[in-house]
Amino acid sequence: MKTDFYKYQAQTSPHPLAMEISHAEGSYIYNTKNKAFLDFVAGVSACTLGHKHPKIINAIKNQLDKYLHVMVYGEYIQESAVALTKLLAKNLPESLQTTYLTNSGTEAVEGALKLAKRATGRSEIISANQAYHGNTMGSLSVMGFEERKRAFRPLVPDVRFITFNNEADIQKITAKTAGVILETIQGGAGFIQPENGYLAKVKKRCEDVGALLILDEIQPGIGRTGKLFAFEHYNCIPDILVTGKGLGGGMPIGAFTASNNLMQLLQDNPKLGHITTFGGHPVIAAAAHATLQEVVSTNLMTQAVEKEALFKKHLKHPLITEIRGRGLMLAALTTSADITNQVILKAQDAGLILFWLLFETKAIRITPPLTISNEEIIKGCKIITSILDEILVEKPI
Repeated sequence: MKTDFYKYQAQTSPHPLAMEISHAEGSYIYNTKNKAFLDFVAGVSACTLGHKHPKIINAIKNQLDKYLHVMVYGEYIQESAVALTKLLAKNLPESLQTTYLTNSGTEAVEGALKLAKRATGRSEIISANQAYHGNTMGSLSVMGFEERKRAFRPLVPDVRFITFNNEADIQKITAKTAGVILETIQGGAGFIQPENGYLAKVKKRCEDVGALLILDEIQPGIGRTGKLFAFEHYNCIPDILVTGKGLGGGMPIGAFTASNNLMQLLQDNPKLGHITTFGGHPVIAAAAHATLQEVVSTNLMTQAVEKEALFKKHLKHPLITEIRGRGLMLAALTTSADITNQVILKAQDAGLILFWLLFETKAIRITPPLTISNEEIIKGCKIITSILDEILVEKPI
């Protein structure tokens, strides 16, 4: 299978981890030799409730018995999609009531950017340096990392960049700006949180000049930070909310949410302003509804804060300089990129799944399922610190 993987399936990097997967359940993934790997990554924040959660599996099976795809998005009334969007509205501010379901986070970003331009009649989009919003052409255009972009230029024009948490840069948002897109917590940059009321100040500036604020919650959303959405921590309600990853509970999904008045702008002038064949797929919507219902009806969000403290308690080590992030969206920074690489690769050999961040090379991604147990957290942390102890013996500080 590994030979066929390299021959027939397109690769995203020269050196994929290439673990051959047999099955997964709870907080563990198993390879074809039946070795168990404790999962501290959750499919890069996507498997909110871990692997093969019974409520998600049951929701999928129930929908499978009814129907699969029946019509392009938005034409037929399908129970699972309506239930999902209604549950989102119930748990969001009144200004965020209408949701467009997509196939992925990057498609949701594309829709949000289009909506900002349609609503304002302007073309300028402002994003942040070291931002990551996806890899389709519009999303790539608002990525704040030139090394990943230059091979694909020309990109969408009229995009400007500001520095996250830099208050002086807020003045670059002007009456020419259609929308400002920011990650509520910057992901690829190293899980950077907004400081000193930064997001609220950006929102005020947007209101002053007539621009729309788009917050990308594809990573921090769906309870990962201890709130359903991270913007709830920072006194800032966006005009357009983008989510994905964890909403699907392991199934592919994206969504963008705005007021009903704003979202109606995609219906006319032109008609079919944003269309998708498989967005709102009934099976995926059923899985997402089950995921969201479990997150909002249990104490998983409260536990995420408690588990953050547990990680920080058990990941104290001379080679870890800081732990960034919030809840179960954490990044442990080591003293060098080389040490980070060693930890991630050696951890897999030891039965623990870790991963990198896109731009911050010293960061170890720690984004486990919200359902991970305290015992599993301590077990994984011991593997990490043991590897760091070995590295420290080989190369003392």
